[in-house]
Amino acid sequence: MSEVAKTLSERRARVWEQAKALADAAADENRTFSGEEESTWQSLNAELDALDKRIKAVIDGEQRAKDAEDSMAKLRGEQRKQDGGGQRPGLGSEELRAFVRGEGGRHFDVMPSGPVNYRDLTKGSATAGGNTVPTSFYERLMAHLIESSAILQTGPTVLNTSSGEQIQIPKTTAHSTAAITTEGSTITESDPAFGQVTLGAFKYGTIIQVSRELLTDTGVDLEGYLSMQAGRAIGNAFGAHMVTGTGTGQPRGIVTDATVGKTGATAGGLITADDLIDLQYSVIAPYRASSSCFWVVKDATLGAIRKLKGSDGQYIWQPSLVASAPDLLLGKPIVTDPNVAGVATTAKSVVFGDMSQYFVRMAGGVRFERSDDFAFNSDLVTFRALLRADAALVDLTGAVKVFQGAV
Repeated sequence: MSEVAKTLSERRARVWEQAKALADAAADENRTFSGEEESTWQSLNAELDALDKRIKAVIDGEQRAKDAEDSMAKLRGEQRKQDGGGQRPGLGSEELRAFVRGEGGRHFDVMPSGPVNYRDLTKGSATAGGNTVPTSFYERLMAHLIESSAILQTGPTVLNTSSGEQIQIPKTTAHSTAAITTEGSTITESDPAFGQVTLGAFKYGTIIQVSRELLTDTGVDLEGYLSMQAGRAIGNAFGAHMVTGTGTGQPRGIVTDATVGKTGATAGGLITADDLIDLQYSVIAPYRASSSCFWVVKDATLGAIRKLKGSDGQYIWQPSLVASAPDLLLGKPIVTDPNVAGVATTAKSVVFGDMSQYFVRMAGGVRFERSDDFAFNSDLVTFRALLRADAALVDLTGAVKVFQGAV
């Protein structure tokens, strides 16, 4: 971690201590915030959010600077040592540059160079690969897609296939049970119940336009530019469906398939600390112990959760001490996604559980197609990026649960 990121992280911790002291003072006196205190609380929470964005911007900027230096070193004919040692150079870099200059045909397929562990590309957590620098164009593109999708940050099971034909995945709807059986008695049969979910390949696409001057400037990091633009655009579109997709003409969202683990009793769908504890323990221990066990909420909900205390008087939200690592809620990492519903009556506003039971299917990598004619009068070269993907929760026995506001 750079000194700048470290300083910002320390500042974030101090701001949280100020906010916590403010809330503690009101709690000790058994009263709500005064108008001035409420304004200060909102200001401190806004500063926390702003610091999160600055820390991310610093880390991303440092990575871009390193990528640019690597590109310039290539132009100078220098061989720079890769971080971590033994990593392969960017797969397809020269082919990609030839393609964007119009020298390599009208399409370019970007495929994973062997099995890809998507959890290692989660930049948000050092323990989940935050210090790993993706080196191939495919990995860089997927890293941006993951940054844009909270569900992909939580470690779902990703299936890579070379083509897009439908594949049948068994889904578990009930587990086997056992009981005491007396001597000589017939053992009651109890088989697990299975269903099937079909994973297809819905097509996501985005258009990216680049000036002719940019393409002819070989010092520009074109791989970084295209991977960022395509990854974020596709990540936002696919990410929305991974949360609330209906399964009709689009993937099935995790909220769509998850069961209700806790229904609130407070008017307006408001959440209490006890509600979140009940939700956490509605998911059985093996799922809670998974490294892919996460909370997912939207930003506004997280702001309200920051105020909550358990019966011991301690805040149930714990700020991360590592730059860009997820904060913790009741000991489990929490990420935000704008596609999760906000707090409201009957709204499913909190998701919790083992996200590895959510299967994501990606078919055939990413295809880039080039047109010199689409924006001919503007002297722009147009690129079209296409990804075929689908997703669904495959364990319906309670691996993932949601909190629902009071009915």
